[in-house]
Amino acid sequence: MDKLPRWADVVLVPLICLIIAFVICGVLIWGIGQDPADALKIMVQGSLGSTYAWGYTLYYATNFMFTGLAVSIAFQASLFNIGGEGQATLGGLGVALSCLLIPWPHWTLALIGSIAASALFGAAWALIPAWLQARRGSHIVITTMMFNFISFALMNYVLVNMLRPLGSMDPASARFPAAVNLPKLGDILGLVGIPFSSKNPANISLLIALAAAVGVWALMWHTRLGYELRAFGKSEKAAVYAGISPVRITLYALALSGGLSGMMAINAVQGEAHRLLLNSVEGAGFIGIAVALMGRNHPFGIVLASILFGFLYEGGSQLALGTSIPREVITVLQALVILFTGALPYMVQKPLEHLFALRRRTA
Repeated sequence: MDKLPRWADVVLVPLICLIIAFVICGVLIWGIGQDPADALKIMVQGSLGSTYAWGYTLYYATNFMFTGLAVSIAFQASLFNIGGEGQATLGGLGVALSCLLIPWPHWTLALIGSIAASALFGAAWALIPAWLQARRGSHIVITTMMFNFISFALMNYVLVNMLRPLGSMDPASARFPAAVNLPKLGDILGLVGIPFSSKNPANISLLIALAAAVGVWALMWHTRLGYELRAFGKSEKAAVYAGISPVRITLYALALSGGLSGMMAINAVQGEAHRLLLNSVEGAGFIGIAVALMGRNHPFGIVLASILFGFLYEGGSQLALGTSIPREVITVLQALVILFTGALPYMVQKPLEHLFALRRRTA
């Protein structure tokens, strides 16, 4: 029997960690002479107080869903893919090439092409460190981290020397044709009579991210490959004894992880910027690690954690604009939430295990 019920591990532990983080954040804000209650009110109103604000929160959450799901698949196989930032960067290149080189007649076809191109570019970029670990024994953390910097340099070269329009000084590609621009989330909800602002970057990529979460859940818990990935993550020796190939599992896990990271570019590149920018990922690859940890590597938890971090991103921006709190303090607040919800869950888990054990004995 598990020491903690599954619902407590997925919901209760992250919730308590989040409360602790917000309490410490409140003390920090009070210590610099600001009212924590007013700061929280500004964050809530700025990120959740209107459909316009919700649009920005869901836009950021969409990025984090893709990268969080990507990290979770690798985690399930006991592989730490820290290269989501670089894989998403290469995914953006795939989206840009698909949208610029192919004359798509409609956004639906362009979306299918972008999904395929972004997943292919992200998976290909992840397969190189996967092969190095599987065949050469290189550590996956080191290689994926190094490949982030390689991808940044490669993107800089491609944008400046190959995709930048003539006469432009901006390190960015040309704008995509209007036919490939993705519809806004407000336009989609308006078709079913739900009022939602379209003056924000939230777009149909949110639905793609939610579908990806369902797909990851089905893959991990209802397919043979998912069982092999989880078995390999629990015990490599037992998995090998059962006939599971470590090389094959490593390649599959990183290919799936890199493909999902690459798909993040659909939202940021095709859905929002409508062109490829030098820093279109904006740190979402690294935030995906904290999202996966807080969501306990379960797609449902990752969706909730993504919305939370979307709230922190948009709410933090509004807090910087609406108060005299320095932006550096807001960064510290976000880091505290990441620290407690992502890196220190066992600080809360152990006391809860004792409480549940005591409850079972008394029952």
